[in-house]
Amino acid sequence: MKSIIVVGAQWGDEGKGKIVDIYSEFADVVVRSTGGNNAGHTLVVKGDKFVFHLIPSGILHPGKKCVIANGVVVDPKVLLAEIGRLKERGYLKDDGQLKVGLLANIIMPYHILLDRVREEKLGSRKIGTTARGIGPCYEDKIARTGIRACELIRPDTFAEKLRANLELKNFLLKNYYGAEEISFQAVLEEYLGYGELLKPHFVDTSRFLNEEMNRGAKVLFEGAQGTLLDIDHGTYPFVTSSNTTAGGACTGSGVPPTKIGGVVGVSKAYATRVGGGPFPTELFDEEGQRIRDRGNEYGSTTGRPRRCGWFDAPVVRYAHRLNGLSSLALTKLDVLSGLPRVKVCVAYEIGGVRRDEVPLSLAEFEEAKPVYEQVEGWKEDISTAKEFGDLPKAAQKLVRLLEEVSGVEISLVSVGPDRNETIMRKNPFRA
Repeated sequence: MKSIIVVGAQWGDEGKGKIVDIYSEFADVVVRSTGGNNAGHTLVVKGDKFVFHLIPSGILHPGKKCVIANGVVVDPKVLLAEIGRLKERGYLKDDGQLKVGLLANIIMPYHILLDRVREEKLGSRKIGTTARGIGPCYEDKIARTGIRACELIRPDTFAEKLRANLELKNFLLKNYYGAEEISFQAVLEEYLGYGELLKPHFVDTSRFLNEEMNRGAKVLFEGAQGTLLDIDHGTYPFVTSSNTTAGGACTGSGVPPTKIGGVVGVSKAYATRVGGGPFPTELFDEEGQRIRDRGNEYGSTTGRPRRCGWFDAPVVRYAHRLNGLSSLALTKLDVLSGLPRVKVCVAYEIGGVRRDEVPLSLAEFEEAKPVYEQVEGWKEDISTAKEFGDLPKAAQKLVRLLEEVSGVEISLVSVGPDRNETIMRKNPFRA
């Protein structure tokens, strides 16, 4: 296949960064198409840890072209910090390796401040956002008042739009939230400076991607968050502000779906989520804490502890339906080593009735009680396994069960955090 989309098949934090890093070896171009710096991808390469919030993790591979497309909301301060850290470590020697969409919306200081004070005002009803300004920026985008990357290099246009936005934002901040107003002049000077620094990276990314694909380049689309956080199909309102499904990768990057060859979903061997919202298999006991600690389930963006639970097959089946998954990459199987038994949710019980599908009603989802199947655990360290047959029989049985109950072939199994601690059963670029 020439072009592959990688998406989260749960609530995000599935380990997509590692999977994208592995597949990047076989791609020519790696694309981030939606979301913002509320997402974080953590990679371990030869013992070195890297955390990315905006830049595609394919940047660690020499010669790979990386794209932050128009569907991403970009905090220029965060992006420049990432660029600086990469250059300090010997990467991104050529600015042309990283391309940023001219039409990408820009996260402004008032977006970040509004995100924080809004959550504070909601109190117990808060969504659990990362307070990075993602939602307010997408709101302005939909309201057609957003500021885009191309305007950071057009001072007059930028000043006009900034002044108009601050008139309303400062009114809200001062009179409704009781917060301090934001200075027009300070923001104007700061963000025009960011525009000059990022100007070498700004391009028409839709044109660039389509030209690359037309000449036969292999393109990898890197998803952010997970399917159950999709603004249209997720556990609304406990969702992100963009389309995290495979369709979102097309609209966010300006590439038609007819050019996509396959979709790989990423799922942990268990389940996690952050923030509020339903989570039927959530564990509140020592077993849940053990999974959290062994899996280092703390947000790479915020440091927040993640809620942990057993694998939820209805959720992954739902992701399969929405994304048309070609296969599944299973991560963090090693985290389950040492558990006496492993549970898998195969259905729900809601109001005394068995349900095999994710309920669309939030109230019903919150009432859902998991129906479990159980397999024996294993004690062995599996991090050195290179082939599927190297895994303990109980681990093999679990993987086969997950394939059966999710309805998706598992093409990759991650047995440790490092790039090399991976069992590749099928390469999607060679399928």
